[in-house]
Amino acid sequence: MPYRWWALPDRLDVAWMAYREMLGDYATELANIINDLTHHVARLRAWDVVIAGLDNEERHEISHEFIDVLGTVALGQPYAIKSRFAFAVGHLSHQANQAADGAGWVDDFPVSNLYLNDIEPYCSSWKRYRTFKLRLEPLAGKDFKNATDDFRNVYNHGFSSRFVIGMTGTVSRIVRDGRVGYGFGGNEPLGIADVADLLATERDHCYRTFEAFQALVEEQVAAIIAVETGGQVMSGGRSIPRTQDGS
Repeated sequence: MPYRWWALPDRLDVAWMAYREMLGDYATELANIINDLTHHVARLRAWDVVIAGLDNEERHEISHEFIDVLGTVALGQPYAIKSRFAFAVGHLSHQANQAADGAGWVDDFPVSNLYLNDIEPYCSSWKRYRTFKLRLEPLAGKDFKNATDDFRNVYNHGFSSRFVIGMTGTVSRIVRDGRVGYGFGGNEPLGIADVADLLATERDHCYRTFEAFQALVEEQVAAIIAVETGGQVMSGGRSIPRTQDGS
């Protein structure tokens, strides 16, 4: 996973020091968790080879001892990475906006969990934010959710599909148009090779998003340096919502 350090001037006031420290922390942690996902894909592929010649009892033992925890962690990581990207870019953009807003900068960043719509006002005036957003949006998207039987959500709030062997959800309560019915069948286990393929796609989304994150940070660092050296900022600042009459 590519990772670089961005050089900021040594002589910075408190505001820019906050940006520098945030950047070092966020960039390192994002690289680490994306590397973890990369390694998990490789581990899942290796376990798929291992269990290929085993009987069901042996597969059950291997899954219980090794694969269940690995698969559960790995399937939750795309969602965590997406949230961390939003957190990082939102906070960094808010701090960098001081370069564009100057004395008019207001420290009004939200304290709740952050999604793209929450950080949009703080990020959208940076020219390279749009590319970042377009690359981040597919990560942990609808296709991944459906292909994994909504594993992360069901695991935390119900009984998720198993890995390798075993069925869950053999009876489902269904409410439709005010009427209640019951469905019988169940969820087949998730195949390790299939999970690895799905996660490889998510990993690639992460790589592309990290590249866009790097480009956005370079734009913001350039703005900070411009202010520190008496120049002008070419982009950035908090976007002002339009009124209903379009003004």
